[in-house]
Amino acid sequence: MQTTFTEEQLQDPGTQRANEILRTCVHCGFCTATCPTYQVLGDELDSPRGRIYLIKDMLENQRTPDAKTVKHIDRCLSCLACMTTCPSGVHYMHLVDHARAYIEKHYDRPWSDRALRWLLARILPYPGRFRLALFGAKLARPFRGLVPDARLRAMLDMAPKHIPPVSRNDDPQSFHPTGPRRKRVALMTGCAQKALNTDINDATIRLLRRFGCEVVVAEGAGCCGALTHHMGREDESHATAAKNIRAWCAEMDGQGLDAIVINTSGCGTTVKDYGHMFRNDPLAEDAARVSSLAMDISELLMQLDLPEGADKELTVAYHAACSLQHGQQIKTHPKTLLKRAGFKIVEPADPHLCCGSAGTYNLMQPEISAELKARKVKTLEARNPDLIAAGNIGCMMQIGSATGLPIVHTVELLDWATGGPKPRAMEAGNTVSRAGEVPILR
Repeated sequence: MQTTFTEEQLQDPGTQRANEILRTCVHCGFCTATCPTYQVLGDELDSPRGRIYLIKDMLENQRTPDAKTVKHIDRCLSCLACMTTCPSGVHYMHLVDHARAYIEKHYDRPWSDRALRWLLARILPYPGRFRLALFGAKLARPFRGLVPDARLRAMLDMAPKHIPPVSRNDDPQSFHPTGPRRKRVALMTGCAQKALNTDINDATIRLLRRFGCEVVVAEGAGCCGALTHHMGREDESHATAAKNIRAWCAEMDGQGLDAIVINTSGCGTTVKDYGHMFRNDPLAEDAARVSSLAMDISELLMQLDLPEGADKELTVAYHAACSLQHGQQIKTHPKTLLKRAGFKIVEPADPHLCCGSAGTYNLMQPEISAELKARKVKTLEARNPDLIAAGNIGCMMQIGSATGLPIVHTVELLDWATGGPKPRAMEAGNTVSRAGEVPILR
């Protein structure tokens, strides 16, 4: 694609990167075939190719974003299926993230949009606040029909049936391996996940300890910054990410780390991109160090040689989170690990398509999200599984709200298969969170 940015415009690092990306696009349209919003809406401007044209026009002309451009860019899930499909290697993620930051700086949103986005940015990345908001949503849910805004109704619907108590395993500390130490790893405990489902981190710690890892929850680490980053709120997202970089570098420079392990794939995609996010920042070198050590939990488990397990006589429908299969290009590891553990794995039709969760997308674009959720649940249930497994809390919440099948994190099944407790979601039916005491794993 030909571009006409001026030398002055190209002095801006974000614009320079956008120019590089735009020039790789050859208008082929392969991306439209795998774009979920294009499949649902059928509008060229709701495809990656259409959005690329809108972004190019907006940036080249340095114009104030109009409502039409903002609408179509807001409708993008950032599922990144287009990047998997693109034969030219267009790095759409960096392009759309820059466009969102530009919109955030130059577009005056309606007050209701500003209020909603401010509220999400002030609540979701903070587990304590989020937990209180979930309790409030449960109390307000009987009055759902009186709420006029579909986005606010979606927020009420987000609260799970059971809000788990705080797990002290998420506090800064170290967990020693139960046998000889093979690795020392930092576990990213996340933010929303700590309020929605404490089982995932607990199972991860048990599993890693069992196979020779010292697991460190670093002092000062927290939200990865993805939520505000994808809203275009760069200052907020970078401030949050910087705390993680400093916390993990302190561990690297102290007793050392072999990996930074992430069990929420949406967070993993962002942490692996810290090197790019901070490329022009004093923290650039440390950010690159962090990105080089960041690993999805499935990547690390493939290195630990988990033993083969007996046939569990359970059929598991594996849902591939977009952030894992497209954002990180990890497609086979979770399925390989589950098969090795003794589970029969099936996949839905069109496994490359998004479930509609996409961070806060299900809250800000509830109608499109609901359509994608219905399609995903239908294809998963069509395989007649006993349960569903996924590697991202957002997907688990989204799919779990529309199916009667138990849905669990991949790591919970692997923990159970190698000596841990049976996932409580399987015992209690379809729930992605649970109440009750959680033992400290020291």
